[in-house]
Amino acid sequence: MKDARHTPPGGLRRFVRDNGLSLAFGLGFLLSLAGQAVAGHAEFNNRLVAEELQPVGFGGYLLTSDFAVDVTENWQSEYLQFFLYVFGTVWLLQRGSPESKELDKAGPETDRQQRVGAYARADSPRWAAVGGLRQTWFSRSLGTVMGVVFLLSWLAQSVTGVAAYNEEHLRELQAPIGWTAYLTAADFWDRTLQNWQSELLAVGSMAILSVYLRQRGSPESKPVGAAHTSTGVEG
Repeated sequence: MKDARHTPPGGLRRFVRDNGLSLAFGLGFLLSLAGQAVAGHAEFNNRLVAEELQPVGFGGYLLTSDFAVDVTENWQSEYLQFFLYVFGTVWLLQRGSPESKELDKAGPETDRQQRVGAYARADSPRWAAVGGLRQTWFSRSLGTVMGVVFLLSWLAQSVTGVAAYNEEHLRELQAPIGWTAYLTAADFWDRTLQNWQSELLAVGSMAILSVYLRQRGSPESKPVGAAHTSTGVEG
């Protein structure tokens, strides 16, 4: 009789195990977004009351540009981080960091190393084996999608940002401005750059701290006993 302890989990348990990372972060995203909405609604109404205006309901707040710009400005900076990281690590190296490729592998690497074209394996994605534009796009699809999402979310930030900016100025009896004018306004760049600098700091810190520090069992860290100079080695 087969030992039940060695029976692989099935159904829902297997799905949760196989997708634990994306499920945990997805749930965390939804919870933090909900928390942001609750806190943002309270703060928004505090401002309205201070200005002797009528507070809005929670559902109404979710449709405001104030909420939308707060969300989109965070999204665009996160996707910028990953876009730069995905493309930057093709060429840029950091000696001793598991976040870097090995020092002799800078660049897009050979077809053999990337298992494309004639070097594709039986289990390789189909577009890795074909030539032409499909292979070219698939070979850069991760960074491309990250870049497109960044640009779209940055555009959304600018649109919702100018709406929020004008709503605030109208409440203060000041004239609104157009979208193109807002793109050169201090408010737009203040919102943008305060997010960019935090993301770049976080990525840079991870790259250099992982040279000297360890997290046992994490693929973002080198093995605990690996030399500080070991590059491109994951735990």
